[in-house]
Amino acid sequence: MDTRDTDGEPEQTGFAGAVYGSLLAASVVAGTVVDGTPISVGDLVIVLICTGVVFWLAHVYALVVSSRVQPLTWQRLRAAGRHDWPVAQASFPPAICAAFASALGLSDKAATWVALVVAVASQAAWAVAAAVSVRAPARIVVLSGVVNLALGLVIIALKTLAGSH
Repeated sequence: MDTRDTDGEPEQTGFAGAVYGSLLAASVVAGTVVDGTPISVGDLVIVLICTGVVFWLAHVYALVVSSRVQPLTWQRLRAAGRHDWPVAQASFPPAICAAFASALGLSDKAATWVALVVAVASQAAWAVAAAVSVRAPARIVVLSGVVNLALGLVIIALKTLAGSH
């Protein structure tokens, strides 16, 4: 499998998947609050990692089967899996931070907020890293971070609204 986009330019492997995976992780955390009560940290960690892995598998499958040029092979599946691994990896930092927060004695609610903040911060950081890696002008780097932070803040707002009902 070729890791080039349709224009023949090399893809920035990992950045798009990491941004998307971080947004997914933030959405998962926000969605785990039931009736204003967060799920246990252990369950949150499992849900975060499993969702990241399932979405990674879905991305790998979609990437491989959407290419009609080459036949489906294990080699292509492995290459696509390596390419899109950041989708799954992005769930690890919020899961690890939630587990550490719990180990430090924080409540499930506080650990859930830690996971959400880490996911949103990761998303913004990956977007900035992507812009920097392609030597984008400073205004684009800042805009990338701000837009991704805004998307994360929307998720936080929705979590807050859903948690208050």
